[in-house]
Amino acid sequence: MKLDAKQLRITKPTEEQLANIKRRPLWIIADNVLDTYNIGGLFRLADAVGAAELILCGGSEAPPSSRIHKAAVGTEEWVKWRHFASAGEAIGKLKEEVLGIKIAAVEQDERSTPILNAEFKISDDQPVALVVGHETEGVSRETLDLTDTIVEIPMWGVNKSLNVIVSAAIAVYGMLKT
Repeated sequence: MKLDAKQLRITKPTEEQLANIKRRPLWIIADNVLDTYNIGGLFRLADAVGAAELILCGGSEAPPSSRIHKAAVGTEEWVKWRHFASAGEAIGKLKEEVLGIKIAAVEQDERSTPILNAEFKISDDQPVALVVGHETEGVSRETLDLTDTIVEIPMWGVNKSLNVIVSAAIAVYGMLKT
C-alpha cells in the first residue's frame, strides 16, 4: 500500500495494516531534537525506510502535535515510537531488548569517521540504532560515549553542518547500501 500526502494526513492505520509493514532492524534516536519540523521529518524518514521505531528523547516534542503532524504528513500514525527522558536511557533499554544492536551517531567529534569511509550496515544479522542530535548542540557528549561508532558528514563549504533530517537521511540510506 502506498498513500500520497493527502491520504496520509487523513488515514489512520489498522492494527492489521501496521502488522503487515516489513520493518528493518533500525532504530532512529532523536537526542533532544527540538524542532517539530525535524521530528516530523524523522517520522517520514523512519516510514520511508521501514525503521523498527523512532525514539524521541529529552526535550523532543512528541505526538500528538499539529506541527509534527504537518511535517510528518501523517506518518507518525504509521511509525512505532516511544519517548525516553534521555538518549542514554533509550540506548540502555535497546541494548536490553535487541541482541547485538550497534549504536551509531552522526556528529562532528574527534572520534568520528568520515561517513564516506564508514563500514557499517543494517542487516538482519546487524541491528543498528542511529542517534541524531540537537539542532545547535548536536548529540550530547554523554550519548556519544555510549556509541559504538560516530560518523561525520564531510562539509566542504563554509557551513559547519547540515539539518538534522538531512544528516539522518544521508546516514540511514548509507547504511542500507548493499
